[in-house]
Amino acid sequence: MMTRTSSPATDVLVIGWGLAGLVAAAEALAAGKRVTIIDQESRTNMGGQAWWSFGGLFLIDSPEQRRLGIRDSVELATQDWFGNAGFDRPEDAWPRRWAEAYLQFAAGEKRSWLRERGVGFFPVVGWAERGGSGAIGPGNSVPRFHITWGTGPGIVAPFIAAVEAGEADGRVTVLPRHRVSELILEAGAVVGARGDVLADTDAPRGFPTTRERTGDFEVRAGATIVASGGIGGNHELVRAAWPERLGTPPAHMLTGVPAYVDGSMHGVSSTAGAALINGDRMWHYVEGIENWDPIWPSHGIRILPGPSSLWLDATGTRLPVPLYPGFDTLGTLAHLRSTGHDHSWFITSLKIVEKEFALSGSEQNPDLTGKDVGLLLKSRLAKGPTGRVQSFLDEGPDFIVEDDLESLLAQMQRMPGGELLDIDHVRREVVARDREIDNDFTKDAQIAMLRSMRSYRGDKLIRTAPPHRLQDKSAGPMIAVKLHVLTRKSLGGIHTDLDGRALNAAGEPIPGLFAAGEASGFGGGGVHGYRALEGTFLGGCLFSGRQAGRAAAR
Repeated sequence: MMTRTSSPATDVLVIGWGLAGLVAAAEALAAGKRVTIIDQESRTNMGGQAWWSFGGLFLIDSPEQRRLGIRDSVELATQDWFGNAGFDRPEDAWPRRWAEAYLQFAAGEKRSWLRERGVGFFPVVGWAERGGSGAIGPGNSVPRFHITWGTGPGIVAPFIAAVEAGEADGRVTVLPRHRVSELILEAGAVVGARGDVLADTDAPRGFPTTRERTGDFEVRAGATIVASGGIGGNHELVRAAWPERLGTPPAHMLTGVPAYVDGSMHGVSSTAGAALINGDRMWHYVEGIENWDPIWPSHGIRILPGPSSLWLDATGTRLPVPLYPGFDTLGTLAHLRSTGHDHSWFITSLKIVEKEFALSGSEQNPDLTGKDVGLLLKSRLAKGPTGRVQSFLDEGPDFIVEDDLESLLAQMQRMPGGELLDIDHVRREVVARDREIDNDFTKDAQIAMLRSMRSYRGDKLIRTAPPHRLQDKSAGPMIAVKLHVLTRKSLGGIHTDLDGRALNAAGEPIPGLFAAGEASGFGGGGVHGYRALEGTFLGGCLFSGRQAGRAAAR
């Protein structure tokens, strides 16, 4: 039997309980408002996609950086951000302002604001998106990737606690399994939302859930915040938005986010008059591996690679300068799409894997997620790969482990897609790369980079293996990894001003409607422009959720 429910009017309605929605709700609560927070999933999934994240945050001139001898500044970070973003459209006016404001936040109160809420950081700062195309080109000039102690769950925890405290004192209503199909418009203003109540489920976090309807609902509110995430779980929408500059969309992709990241609120918001901009800007990874123990459909995990592995396309041709592991995500994606094939390869060694292979995701890093110092010392500093990396070496369908190059090449050929490899050319690439290692001089830019990177203490300590021959028996066995495109982030979304107010096609605010997080391109409809500097997605959720929550409360 279908039932209809109507909740009491609320001051602020938040649609989506990922990080941006939780932050927005917490800010509205802090301003003394009554909040209703709804989501299409069960309460088990509170925290959304952020809960599954590695917890990387972009900070500028932090104490962690200074302790490692990293000299950073707002000026340098601004140079990197705008060189990376490539803003070039009239509708980038608000995204530019969001970028400027976010850089001030990342250099200013972001760290202390999080510390006040109990969020701490791993002492070694990572160097993601290293660029390599010149000072004003893409990439981070210095390490800025701060890993949260507790990873994604550690970031969402204080904001879940704020919502639960508000619920306990009667100022928060939490409505799971409520899927919005319409924003209510009256006299040109959004005054709430209505939609479907979905059947209860006991599915574990992240697992797909039924879309069986059991009723409908309506919630009226003084202000409504859309914080429903992006489109990464919906391959149909990803392919529809795929831009020509990135080549053709892959026929085969892995999925780096749960199925509920479906982009459904984009269409609902557009119907209510919100402008969607920069939908062709997206952020997908090319180091995806099939999860041997999947949670959601086509579940992929990203390798967070150090810089040493030899990267080959599907035919066995080495990727051009500066497309080394960890240097230029979208540059590498665009290049690989131009090859006409959906996969590529790492050839590496156990010595490189144990030092340089990290896996993205809270569940793949139990030491950091569980704040377990003993396990961290045992897994990160001891000899051998971490336990989760070892499980992929043992069970992962994309991994090949052999004692010598010829056996490795034979196994690569037997893999699906391996028939595309020019084995003689692959052999030449490996032998030539190893020959360059044998003296202190080299014309191989990747080897020169490796030697340079070890001057940074963080890389030398836990991130970059000493340069060595891939065929060195003492560094073995040799390892090949088949890599896939992994969907992840939408860099465009609902156009907003700096208060998070949703704008219509004429650039005017829609009364009563706000947006935050990935639904708003992490702010403004595209704060990153074309490319991200990494550590900026969770930070964008924090900042845009804070802006929208405070403005909605006003």
